[in-house]
Amino acid sequence: METIKQITLDSECAVITANRVMLSDSTFNDVNMSNISITDANLSDLKIEGAQLGGAVFENIGMCPPDHPMYDPDAEQRPLHFEHCDLHKSKFVNCDLRGVELSGCNIEGLRINGILISELLTSRS
Repeated sequence: METIKQITLDSECAVITANRVMLSDSTFNDVNMSNISITDANLSDLKIEGAQLGGAVFENIGMCPPDHPMYDPDAEQRPLHFEHCDLHKSKFVNCDLRGVELSGCNIEGLRINGILISELLTSRS
């Protein structure tokens, strides 16, 4: 297998298939990645800015499961940071949200397990 140090693409590419590729420190600017699929990947310190994610699905995000070769029972998931994101009508299902902090957020219509949070906060005031 040939080792390539750097690839620069300045033209339209229809499809790229990459297997067992190291893309650390890569930059993608002004790209269309609709319908992209990323599986079994380390995306630590990934930064996505100014992107449209409508219809995106995030599943099984977190540390490696016990049956994964890189599993470390002492590893702890580093926190994620969402800022100025439009997540209205999004769903979080069977997610670990311990210690999550919402700050300066519009929570109109926010429900947790069917309970309207704005009503809950009003009743506690």
